[in-house]
Amino acid sequence: MCGRFSFVATPEEVEELYAVYNIDPFPPRYNIAPTQPILMIQAGLRQEKGSNLPNRVATLVRWGLIPSWVKDVKAFPLLINARSETVLEKNSFKAAIRHRRTLIPASGFYEWHRSGDKKSQAYWVRPRHGGIVTFAGLMETYLSPDGSEIDTGAILTTASNPTFMPIHDRMPVVISPPHFERWLNCIDYEPRDMLDLFGAVDDDFFESVPISDKVNKVANMTADVQARINLQASNLNDSPKVAETKKADKVNPRDQMKLF
Repeated sequence: MCGRFSFVATPEEVEELYAVYNIDPFPPRYNIAPTQPILMIQAGLRQEKGSNLPNRVATLVRWGLIPSWVKDVKAFPLLINARSETVLEKNSFKAAIRHRRTLIPASGFYEWHRSGDKKSQAYWVRPRHGGIVTFAGLMETYLSPDGSEIDTGAILTTASNPTFMPIHDRMPVVISPPHFERWLNCIDYEPRDMLDLFGAVDDDFFESVPISDKVNKVANMTADVQARINLQASNLNDSPKVAETKKADKVNPRDQMKLF
């Protein structure tokens, strides 16, 4: 599962990694929550004749995918994640996995571990060697009854690797740079051609840093939410359970961060 994440990078770093250009400056994001705007990289509509560079564009998307066929958004659940094991069959994601696969830049994500009845412990999960990590994303453009359009998206998840499993049994699908083009190319590659990308990353790719419960509140958006704390005892040998995050997904959209 991925219910919160962070993205702290420069436009230049994004442009270099994803071969996209003219990205406007954006602020550091230390506590990105559902319904907030997230950056997605997608394939462009057309390739310039004679160009050997990838044709890609960066788009701001509402985190929480809404399929095009939804009639009542208020009655529809918030789809922030899509399970890779069932994404090819689920009606909510069939069109997106076939036609609108995206890359989601991140600096890492947050997860909560709960042991028995004890208080859940938050973790900041980041690439062990730093830099940008890329999640597999799906996008849908939703046309509301009033005629307005909104781009929406979700993060693909998979079963955790053995190292991360004691904290949580799900983690984001990570797409490495050599596979960017194949993942984004929805013309030449069908969803079944993506199955080899759905596995968990190597055991030593991420490191999990114990942090305070400041991250639980959407209003806390500064770097100190990622500050390491010392744990008196480790409960990571217990079976992981999905921890609650104080219903952060139901925060009033008016209180969310506006588009950059």
